[in-house]
Amino acid sequence: MQIQHDSLLRLPEVLARIPVSRATWYAGVKSGRYPPPVSLGPRCVAWKASDIQQLVTQGASDSSPVN
Repeated sequence: MQIQHDSLLRLPEVLARIPVSRATWYAGVKSGRYPPPVSLGPRCVAWKASDIQQLVTQGASDSSPVN
């Protein structure tokens, strides 16, 4: 059995890659637009780096020019 490791990103690291505000990020998580966090403790969450990378890649391919 092979175990794959996926690094975890805390919110400041996520927001450095996804240019939205903290409030917009959490609203997107609640609505399902952004991936859910992984709980690390009672008041500590993080996101899988692979989920964030997929979101960045998807956003880059879905972008269209603004007129």
